[in-house]
Parts: sequence; C-alpha cells; structure tokens
Amino acid sequence: MTPADLSATVLHAVRRAVDEHVLRAPVPARVRVERTRPGGRGDYASAVALQLAGPAALTAREVAEILRDRVAGEPGIGRVEITGPGFLNFTLDATADVHGALVARVRAQGLRYGHGDARAGEPVRLRHAREVRAAVTAHAVGALVRSQGALVHVACDEAPDPDWVRLGISYEAGAPSAKEIAEAAGIRPVPAGATAGELLGRFGPDATRWGLLRPAGHDRAPLGDGLLVQGEDNPLFLVRYAHARTHALTRGAALLGFTSAPGEETAETSAPETPGAEALALLALLADHPAVLAAAAHHRAPDRLARHLEAVAQAFFDFHDAASPLPVGDEKPSAAHRTRLALAEATGTVLAGGLSLLGIDAPPYL
Repeated sequence: MTPADLSATVLHAVRRAVDEHVLRAPVPARVRVERTRPGGRGDYASAVALQLAGPAALTAREVAEILRDRVAGEPGIGRVEITGPGFLNFTLDATADVHGALVARVRAQGLRYGHGDARAGEPVRLRHAREVRAAVTAHAVGALVRSQGALVHVACDEAPDPDWVRLGISYEAGAPSAKEIAEAAGIRPVPAGATAGELLGRFGPDATRWGLLRPAGHDRAPLGDGLLVQGEDNPLFLVRYAHARTHALTRGAALLGFTSAPGEETAETSAPETPGAEALALLALLADHPAVLAAAAHHRAPDRLARHLEAVAQAFFDFHDAASPLPVGDEKPSAAHRTRLALAEATGTVLAGGLSLLGIDAPPYL
C-alpha cells in the first residue's frame, strides 16, 4: 500500500462514517498521511481526527476510534493504533503484494483508474469568457471535477465560437439562470492571443489542447512549432509515444506467445523478480495518479495532470530501457517478462486515461 492508497483508504473511512451518520462533519477533499516521526508507532500517521473533531463536536480520540474501526482490516493494513490526543498510526502489512495489487487495480478499473467519489453528487458550475484558452481550460476542469463524482455544468459568457466544436467542446442543454451564472466559478487563464480557427489551422486539435492546457493558467501559453515536433523533446509526443509503445509491447508479446495475464504459464517457471529502481519509480507515479487527479480537480489545474503524464512517460522509458518487458536475444518468455509487461500495460492505461481527461487522443500506433 502506497501513501496515496492509504490516504484514499482513510478518506473512504471518513466518508463511510459520515454516510452512516456516526460522524457529523464535512468530508475533506484529501486526507494527509506522513511517515511516522522518530518515537512514533507504525509506518505512517495522520492527524485527520484532530482536523474533524471540532466540526464533529467530538474529541479527537473519539473521532480516531470511529475511523480506526473502519480502517482496520483493510487490504494492505496490518495494524491501526491511536496515540496522543487522537493521532492515527498505521502499520502496513509487509506480506501484501503491493505492486501486484496496484497493477491489478489499474487493470480492473481501466481508463477510470484514479476516478473517485470524493465529490459525489456535488453540483459544480463553471463559466468562462468567449476565448479559446478559457473554453478549453473550463472543459478540462469540468472533466477533472466529474472524475471525482461531481455534477458539472459549464457555461460561456457569450455565444460560443463555432470552431470550438473541432476542439471537442460542447455545452449541456438548458441555459442556467442569471443567478446560477453569477454564482459560477470563473475560469480565467491568460488568453491565448489567437482564435481557435487560427490555432487549429497551425496545430490541429490535440496539439492545440495540449499547448493551451500544459502551462499553468496564470502563465502565457507558448504556442510554437515545438508542439508539432516528432521527438522526445516535445512533451506531448513523449506522452503519446510512451502510450503507443505500451501497445507495441503487447503486440510483440502476442507474437512471442505470451501475455500479461496473471498466473499464465511461460516457457520458464521462475518466480517474479523484485522490481528494480526504475520499476519502483514508475510504480510510485502510477500509485500517485488518483491523488494527482483529485488535486488537479480541487485546484482547477489541468496543467498538474499534464505534468504528471510527462513524468509517467519519462519513468516508463527509464523502466523500459533498464528491464525490457520482451525477451532479448536467446531469452525465453518468463514470469519476469510477464510482470514487466503488466506494468507497461498499466502505464499505457494511465496515460490514455489522463489524456482522455484533457480531451486528447491516445493512438495505439504512432
């Protein structure tokens, strides 16, 4: 279990306690966990009970006891203890196959891996000016907030530009009232300095969206010819190339007669290898993906997701170069290759899901 997994598990426990009317307090957007300090107990600790005690009209220790009962026994957690005024201390289950469980979770959830229900049913209204970067950003923010369970409505201050349709932008039926528009959160990035038609003519839809979303909203979007460079110095190409490469590995494995299916017999029966440093770095980024989506939605910052996808892509190539998922030379397919292939495929799923939230295509061939 990673820190991101543990944070999500505790947050789920808070939500369950609130839903069961055992705890009457607002559910936080995120639960912070950190390494236990010297002299503390367990592997990780959280002060969430102290945070919720006031709104819940309970002591922090009472809140901690409520959460402990709902976290204890969860997969990957060995023991939960309460220390001091109400700190939760977690000892992880050292016998759990943390890495295999993470890859299996990505495999099971597919493109929805990282989506959550922290804002389930919450109505969110967004509005933006009649400007292409504002429109693209507002709709990307809408997609991120929806990924956390909210009900989102995006509106433009004026009649939309017809060219926005070519960027995948559409609007929900039913005009909001003047009061709803006035109360909507405004999305106001630095303007692009060009129209949608001009940008589409130069870059096409995918590079235009990436060029508008990759910089932070308060920074100018540097819309240059680098967006079209077919090389790893272009972050968009790097991300999409990494995604396409994961599909190529799956096709290559099929030609060699094996897949990443758990438990599949291979020509060699060696035990799965211990992940190397490059694999661990990639696994950590995949484990962080749910927290990145939640933070990008909370801060209305699609650029956070774009930068995360770049980091995942770079870590994938580091992993790929250090330990090939396909047999090399006279090697026979083994359990180690199957495990590496599963990690590569999980990476491709995360990249495709992230690009989808940004409204960008993730082709299997590039």
